[in-house]
Amino acid sequence: MTTTERAEPPLEAPEREMLTAWLDYHRTTLAWKCEGLTDEQLRQRTVPPSTLSLLGLVRHMAEVERSWFLRVLNGEDAPPRYYTDANPDGEFDVQDADVAEAFAGWREDCERARERVAAAPSLDATGERRGELFSLRWILVHMIEEYARHNGHADLLREKIDGSVGD
Repeated sequence: MTTTERAEPPLEAPEREMLTAWLDYHRTTLAWKCEGLTDEQLRQRTVPPSTLSLLGLVRHMAEVERSWFLRVLNGEDAPPRYYTDANPDGEFDVQDADVAEAFAGWREDCERARERVAAAPSLDATGERRGELFSLRWILVHMIEEYARHNGHADLLREKIDGSVGD
């Protein structure tokens, strides 16, 4: 039984509202793909030799939210949650990961990102990454793309785990 409610993005809306609605739709889709699974199922790497798992995707998206909205857009000192210089793919090392902590951290980073987006004066606001400026518009479109791509991965992982399919 699904309890995650996904709000369909509006068919017509101002640009910022449209972009943030699509981003929230994709955030909710990832949560939906993970719903109802045990901790062990969320940790399963079902497509060897890939290290992808649903829990790894949640942890990865927490890192991506932090990177683009906190560090780049807002210039904050937001240290990584899971990766290090010694382990650049640490978010995918989930064998001993705390599932509740991972979901709470991801949701916290999503909420902090929503706050930064709401506070930005316009979609033309910029942040810097590696000496290049990125507009909020670009960041939102990129984040929609990032979630959409990883939600495709989540579809395959979930189907392999328990046969569940859905958009």
